Amino acid sequence: MRLRIFLSFGALVLLAGCSSGSGTWGWYVIDPSTPKGMSNISFLLSGFGATILLSLIAAGLSMMLGLLVALPGMSGNRWIRLPSRIYIEFIRAIPLLPMLFWVFYGLPVVLKSIGINVSIDAFWGAVLTLAISDSAFTAEIYRSGIQSISKGQTEAAKTVGLNYRQTMRYVILPQAIKRILPPLANQFIYIVKMSAFASVIGMQELTRRANELVVTEYRPLEIYTLLIFEYLVLVLIISFFVRWLERKMGADESK
Repeated sequence: MRLRIFLSFGALVLLAGCSSGSGTWGWYVIDPSTPKGMSNISFLLSGFGATILLSLIAAGLSMMLGLLVALPGMSGNRWIRLPSRIYIEFIRAIPLLPMLFWVFYGLPVVLKSIGINVSIDAFWGAVLTLAISDSAFTAEIYRSGIQSISKGQTEAAKTVGLNYRQTMRYVILPQAIKRILPPLANQFIYIVKMSAFASVIGMQELTRRANELVVTEYRPLEIYTLLIFEYLVLVLIISFFVRWLERKMGADESK
């Protein structure tokens, strides 16, 4: 229902604006009733695929890396726990944009200095940056979710002969996933929005497409308005899917 309301409102705004082709308004550049406007809209929408693919791969890598960082961070051994804490605090302190520049421009130089010749294109540079940046937050989500499970569950698993790995896989993680699903969904939405930074290194996603169109049409207000609407629709669709998934997994405790 909420998605339909936002879509209807956005459509009304765009259609009303398209009727004004003079003065300070230039909605005609995205008027679907004209060949030029339709061409511009199609050009903007062509960035959806890259944005979604970039976000999905980065989120998947972030969740795997976050789990690998979180598990040592809960160890009773200080020296096993320390590297995890250093990684989390260090990564969380770095702004996304400088990290993106370092990964895209600096990482190939570092790898080359140790004899590894690898070129990183805009897509994988953005994927690695988003995955690394988000993994520190994901690790904390995993940690809080796992530690929220009663210690009695771990003790019960030990009594039936399960080792640490089996306990995590069959007892703790299945219960923790239900609790951490909402914050993980929020992190995925964060990745989708932060994927806009990939435009600064030439990644042809939604924001890059909008920037290129602004350069040719000189109508930033209208084009960036449509860009915001694109992200709004994308985030609402993700939110709807997450709510559905929560209900299927029994993670929605509102009922």
